[in-house]
Amino acid sequence: MGINFHSSKNRITYTTRKADVSWVGVIKKLVPLKDISTALDIGCGGGIYSKALADIGVPSVTGIDFSEVILEGAQENCKEYPQISFKQGDAYNTGLSSNSYDLVIERALIHHLTDLQQCFKEVHRVLKDEGVFLVQDRTPEDCLLEGNNTHIRGYMFELFPKLIEKEISRRHDSLKVINTLKEIGFREIKEIQLWETRTVYKNKQQLLKDLSERTGRSILHELNDKELEALINHVDKSISANNDIIEKDRWTIWKAVK
Repeated sequence: MGINFHSSKNRITYTTRKADVSWVGVIKKLVPLKDISTALDIGCGGGIYSKALADIGVPSVTGIDFSEVILEGAQENCKEYPQISFKQGDAYNTGLSSNSYDLVIERALIHHLTDLQQCFKEVHRVLKDEGVFLVQDRTPEDCLLEGNNTHIRGYMFELFPKLIEKEISRRHDSLKVINTLKEIGFREIKEIQLWETRTVYKNKQQLLKDLSERTGRSILHELNDKELEALINHVDKSISANNDIIEKDRWTIWKAVK
């Protein structure tokens, strides 16, 4: 089935969260923010991380996404941020000027792409010399960790093993990412793991509602309505907590310098 990023039903699916302090803290450690005047968020979705970059002091942020519908949601989400602008484009061809950005981020993007080389080549083109590139995505190892009260994603693969093949087929392993960055000419490559808080739910019902609406979870669009209902029931039975459910996902972040 898969998510249709161009459907008006999904206009706000990637606008409902706020970047967690766990993410902000890592970015502050990895990026010399005092040297960052311009940042580019490729695959910006609903602008959650464009907004986070503005909040930590980046004076000018541009968000790029290939979906006009998703960008409409991003513009609404960031309407109070004059330093953020959005443009339709894709990861292979942003349509932006060369040597223009001090920082480029691609969060939760590369698993949607098959041609990493062209994607990274485009980033290298738009980055200024000494510019920083941050790639954040899940490796196969990140994805298949066991489900528990905080790692909700694990329950999806526990109940539906068919999702494992789908998930692994679209994930790039770390060595491939690192080697491709090197091939394009990036240097000072560093890899870290991050348990990023996705959402803090006040109670279990909030979590189950989030799952039922497939909010911000493209993998859930691989399930039909009956399967989704079965997943919700499974999570309901598996999670013991009723208050303050802190959902976390494990990510890999690669930092590289032009």
